[in-house]
Amino acid sequence: MLKSARKKEMDPEGRMPLAEHLRELRNRLVKSLLAILVTTIVAALFYKNIIQFFTDPILQAVGCDYSFAELAKNTSENKCARIVQNGLLSPFTLALTVSLSSGVVLAAPVWLYQLWGFVAPGLHRHEKKYSLAFVGAGFPLFIMGAYFAYWSLPKMASVMLEFSIIGSDNQLPLDDLLQLIMRMIVVFGLSFELPLLLVMLNFGGVLSGKKMAGWWRGMIMGITVFAAVATPSTDPISMLALAGPIWILYFAATAIALANDKRRARREAEGPADDEASDLDLTPEDIGEIETVSASRALPEQASTDRVNGYDDVT
Repeated sequence: MLKSARKKEMDPEGRMPLAEHLRELRNRLVKSLLAILVTTIVAALFYKNIIQFFTDPILQAVGCDYSFAELAKNTSENKCARIVQNGLLSPFTLALTVSLSSGVVLAAPVWLYQLWGFVAPGLHRHEKKYSLAFVGAGFPLFIMGAYFAYWSLPKMASVMLEFSIIGSDNQLPLDDLLQLIMRMIVVFGLSFELPLLLVMLNFGGVLSGKKMAGWWRGMIMGITVFAAVATPSTDPISMLALAGPIWILYFAATAIALANDKRRARREAEGPADDEASDLDLTPEDIGEIETVSASRALPEQASTDRVNGYDDVT
């Protein structure tokens, strides 16, 4: 059994030798990898269902209401695009990629907890509180962005396939399609993390709420341009569906930053917390007039006032 090295540490301040830190890191890495391995094996049993979950909305958007098996048997002329796999090893590598990616995502609560358990003892009380708040807010925000990507992908596919030549057969390589879906989910998810990043910079003292409030025109324009590029469909509803929530989140982050600036000003006026060291004033000050002190001579020979080059002869 892997036991945490911190349980053996009796230091009230949580300090540990380097060897204990490395042992703690090894134990938590092993636990995280075991969780990822277990979830990857479980995901491998259902990888076809996972692929179907992501591709079904796109197939339905282009007029194809068939499963993969029914689509392979369908020979009638229709608008449906065919999802294909190229190469002998493509099915195996695709199954491995989907299973591993799903395993990392499903095991996120475990490895995030292990990461927090390794970092938390070195944080102050208020830093722990802020870190938990950021993690708790970051995951739902990423899920919201991923949902908007999943919602907009069928609309994007329908628009893109409208450029096909009449009578041509649309073939979508499955690995490329899944890479596009994952890329869109990551981009949308990270875009929803922008307000959280701004709040983190504000809590770290890097960015003030007043400066964030002054950026509102440029942020609205930048978010709108990003939404227009990230959602290539021609209708404005898809673009506003992505840009609108980010606008709201940005103004919410600005309000939080302004409130935090006021709270920080009050806290600085009250002084540091119990577990924080007070700031040292290192500004040089004038020490005033120097008082001369006469020192007694240590040796009888030094009683002579004869000096050579400013030193006593005996020295």
